[in-house]
Amino acid sequence: MSTLDWWRTGAIYQVYIRSFADGNGDGTGDVAGLRAKLPYLADLGIDGIWINPWYPSPLLDGGYDVADYRDIHPDFGTLADAEAMIAEANELGIKVLVDLVPNHCSWDHEWFKAALAAEPGSPERDRFHFVDNGDEPPSNWRSVFGGPAWSRTDDGQWYLHLFDSSQPDLNWENPEVRAEFLSILRFWLDRGANGFRVDVAHGITKDTSWPDVEAAQILSNTKQPNHAHWDRDDVHEIIREWRAVLDEYDDRMMVAEAWVAAESLAKYLRPDEYHQSFSFGLLSASWNAADYQDAIREVYDEAHALGAASTWVLSNHDVMRHATRFGLPDDAEWRTWPVTGPTDLLDAERGARRARAAALITLGLPGSAYVYQGEELGLDEVWDLPWEVLDDPVARRSEGTQKGRDGCRVPIPWNADGPSYGFGANGSWLPQPDWFADVAADQQIGVAGSFHSLYRDALHVRREHLIDDAVMTWLDLGDDLLAFERGNGVRCVVNMGATSVPMPDGEILLTSTPGLADELPSDTGVWLRPR
Repeated sequence: MSTLDWWRTGAIYQVYIRSFADGNGDGTGDVAGLRAKLPYLADLGIDGIWINPWYPSPLLDGGYDVADYRDIHPDFGTLADAEAMIAEANELGIKVLVDLVPNHCSWDHEWFKAALAAEPGSPERDRFHFVDNGDEPPSNWRSVFGGPAWSRTDDGQWYLHLFDSSQPDLNWENPEVRAEFLSILRFWLDRGANGFRVDVAHGITKDTSWPDVEAAQILSNTKQPNHAHWDRDDVHEIIREWRAVLDEYDDRMMVAEAWVAAESLAKYLRPDEYHQSFSFGLLSASWNAADYQDAIREVYDEAHALGAASTWVLSNHDVMRHATRFGLPDDAEWRTWPVTGPTDLLDAERGARRARAAALITLGLPGSAYVYQGEELGLDEVWDLPWEVLDDPVARRSEGTQKGRDGCRVPIPWNADGPSYGFGANGSWLPQPDWFADVAADQQIGVAGSFHSLYRDALHVRREHLIDDAVMTWLDLGDDLLAFERGNGVRCVVNMGATSVPMPDGEILLTSTPGLADELPSDTGVWLRPR
């Protein structure tokens, strides 16, 4: 058992609740479904769960358009259901992180409805960014989802939405907004939540002189100094207010979704700000030892110097599943590939090998690892969903250039048969492919060599051997080998080259491909301890 804070070492499982498990058979995942799967997560070896937004919402952006921060969407259950689930999870040793969405709310939120009903210049409108600017928007800012970041109201004012037009940005210069979110933090902490994942942590404050900015790619953020709405210095005063609230409670934490340049990340990890910030470097690194080492070193060195904990991510609800990404050529643009192809670029077997090896990297590194639901089943992206079923606003706003993020959000297959592969009794809100039968959980649990067995074994070995220190040392075992040693001497070695190499010395604890002895094949990883 680790002597470090749970959040410094934990394996956190991301639950996209709409697609995890359906407890009432209406085709949508819910709190009851999640609660029923808590023993599965405990057996897997999970230390905590992060739940994507479960609040009342019109679901125009998968719940990130929040209509009420103090309740549960009726499709997902009730507040009492959520409280019972949190208590049961904690009894099983599983911490619960709630998703906080502070940059914007839904246009169905009572504040925004009041703002539209009020006059320009009113206190109700001051909670948002309403601007007079005639027939032209106040700036050239673009939505992260595509299209303009400004929409015009019937009375001629413009309101800002860095995401969908249904998600008006809140005005964090307004004291009422700041006080409201301190209250929201306490609301969930008082109900047993162990912390928060904070959405768009780097984007809540704005330069209200509205200068034009350099255009960014859809679903990306511009990493440049003094940006008008990303990574502004004034965001840190707000973060310190939040941290002070968490410090009123025992053993609570918050992790930032901050897509910022590496040199900026340290500011978010100061002792009075976030406990952690996601490391996204491995999402974009090419599959070679040098690039992976650079991506890891960039984050680990900064966090370790500050006494903070690194976090490691391979997939989440916003990106193509990594088993598919790893099967594409390094120069393929995975965001557009489902539209532009060519589809024969995908090498699914290579993607699976690399995904298994990458699991040993992220679970072997010091710090915490975030596992996206279905990752432990080796799920690929459902990249060929037909346009007519897509729900993501990216598909609506990108003018046919991107299908968006629904391919990684297809409901989980629990059984090889049934109307929704065990997700629920009556189908699923997004269609599931036929190949889900082969990778369903009941086809993998207890099966030697399966993805599930790899993750379960890795999480249990990790808990025994790899979490009670925050130290790593790089090893030079050859240009194609990513290799590091933990403080207790356990080594992680991954062959990222094209040919096999002799197995490094040491007692094998776990390999990403079963049955290895004398050689470490291409795209394969191993954990070793000194003999």
